[in-house]
Parts: sequence; structure tokens; C-alpha cells
Amino acid sequence: MSTTPAPDMQAVVCHGPKDYRLERVGKPVAGPNELVIEIVACGICASDCKCHSGAAMFWGGDGKPAWVKAPVIAGHEFFGYVVEAGPGALEHFDVTIGQRVIAEQIVPCGKCRYCTSGSYHMCEVHNIFGFQRVVADGGMADYMRLPPTARVHKIPESISLNDAAMIEPMACAVHTVNRADIQLDDVVVIAGAGPLGLGMVQIAKLKTPKKLVVIDMVPARLALAKAFGADVTINPATDDGRAIIDSLTQGYGCDVYIETTGVPAGVTQGLELIRKLGRFVEFSVFGKETSADWSIIGDRKELDVRGSHLGPHCYPVVIDLMERGLLTSRGIVTHDFTLDEWEEAFKLANSLDSIKVLLKPGRAA
Repeated sequence: MSTTPAPDMQAVVCHGPKDYRLERVGKPVAGPNELVIEIVACGICASDCKCHSGAAMFWGGDGKPAWVKAPVIAGHEFFGYVVEAGPGALEHFDVTIGQRVIAEQIVPCGKCRYCTSGSYHMCEVHNIFGFQRVVADGGMADYMRLPPTARVHKIPESISLNDAAMIEPMACAVHTVNRADIQLDDVVVIAGAGPLGLGMVQIAKLKTPKKLVVIDMVPARLALAKAFGADVTINPATDDGRAIIDSLTQGYGCDVYIETTGVPAGVTQGLELIRKLGRFVEFSVFGKETSADWSIIGDRKELDVRGSHLGPHCYPVVIDLMERGLLTSRGIVTHDFTLDEWEEAFKLANSLDSIKVLLKPGRAA
């Protein structure tokens, strides 16, 4: 693995909580079986915002070590064009110079029990682009190096720039919906109509459940969810969610509840709305610990609680759905900024005034 710096480039570097800086850094160089890509776009994820704000799950505390290995170039929702290939890399990844590619957010070790059994997304080492520079930095930069164990996928030119930028979150959405095991007679509730939730709405609709319900506090997001196929939308600020769900389920509660709000109320709300023997799928990254009455899970409802992490084996699925016009970023990608404008971009991404914010290196705003 080469670390020799070449001509410099711009990058948003995470040094610590609330300590991100736009810096000139060395352009990466491709070593054996490595690629360098020129970044076209990199999305700002809710986890990026929570990492920036200092959430304990990223930075530790109470005797727990920090998960983030700073300093590190941020960003894991990226794609770009192959501009350099180290010895053997083109064959290793089956790509060509100039091809548009995306790498999955995890860089699996390839050696642990999870990697060798096919569950590489749960890799015990668990290096994630943009959080640990042990293997490689992230995509909020002009260029980025993809190491040999990266999982690289080719992006057809028929897929738009905004759609390509949403492949990573959409892969997470596909995995989450798959974990829900949606059946034709299910009443499905998706809590949270952010970028991930709106992707899940489109994907869950393809499963043709009996009813698809979306809960969010932002009317514009609920309108977009409706356009994507939600049968019913609920705004907890103005609607009686429990009464609406009861009216759709003869008072039993929803069959499936997918939590993607990232706030504690989304969890406790779900435990109330879901029926006995229901399936509760948790996707969110939380900024703080969440408390709930666990007797609901066992003694009262005997729930099937399932976690969802990353988007394993789902990138080709997303690319195919986008090519067929069944999955879109339309209305979800709301803003884009250059790297110079990263502070404004992060501020907007961490507000309800946007849905998905992209950084586009080298692009004039």
C-alpha cells in the first residue's frame, strides 16, 4: 500500500468533534491492486452530522475508546471515475480507466469469521470509509484511494449523477426492507421520511404490502412519501397515529415497523404501534442511548426485533432498479455544494430544510 503523496488536493478532514477542516492534502497514489478515483459527488449522511457533533457512539466516553480514527478525510457516500490503477488493479476489480464506479462503505478484512462466511458487512475489524483512515480515507475530497479489499461496483452511464450519489443509502434501504420480510397482507409502517426512509418507501412499495404507512414530522417529506407510493401518511404533531393504525388493522397494530428516525421517540412509538408477534426492524444511527420497556418485546408482544446494518449484496440490486426506473433520487437530493462550502453544507444537512445534501468537488455552485 503506497502512502507517497503526489500533487495536493482539497479534502474535508475530521480531526475531532466539531473540528472538521478544509485542507490541502497529498493526492493518493494507487499501490498494487488499488484504484484512485476522481470524486464526482459525496453525500452527507446523518451519521456524518452526528460524528461532527460529537455523538458518543463515534467518540467514546465512560471508558469506551473512540471508534473514529482521526485525522481522517470524511465521507462514505461517494462515487467517481477511475483515474489511476496500481499493478493488477484493473484485473482485480474488473474495471477500466475512465469507468464510473462506487465502492461499498465498508472495507472488509476478508479474514474474520464474518467475511469468510459471506457476512462481510459485519467484519470484525470494521473499517468504514470516512471514519477510520487505517485502510483508506473517505470521499469528501478531490480524489480517493480504493484499497484491494474494497468492494467495487461499476455504474452505468445511463444512471444520473444524483441517482449514482444515492446508491450507497439506497443499498442500506434495500437491506433494511429485505430484513423486514414483507408479506402481501402486511400493514407496514416506516417511521422517518429522510433520505433512507424515502428510499425504503419506494422499495417497500415494490413488495406490494396491503398498506404502506409513513410517519414523519415534516409535511413536505410526507408529500414525497405519498408520491413514492405510501398509502397513508401520519404527522405525529397533528395526527393520532395509534388511532389511524388501529383503523387499518382492526385494532391489532401494524405487522412490520421499520425505525429510521434516529431519535428515541421513534423506538417507543414503534413498540406501541406494532402488533403482537410483529417484526420490528431497526436501522438508525442514534446520537445517544435510547431507553424502552423491554417487557413489551418479550412478555407482552413477543416481537421479532431485527437490526439492519449497511447494504451487503445490495449495490447491484440498487443499480438494476435505478436502470429500470423503479428507484429514484428525484426529490430526495435537494442541495449540492462544493468542498469550499462544506460548512454550509453540513449545517443544512443537519436541519429539516434539506433531505439529501451532496458535496461535488470542483463543481461551481
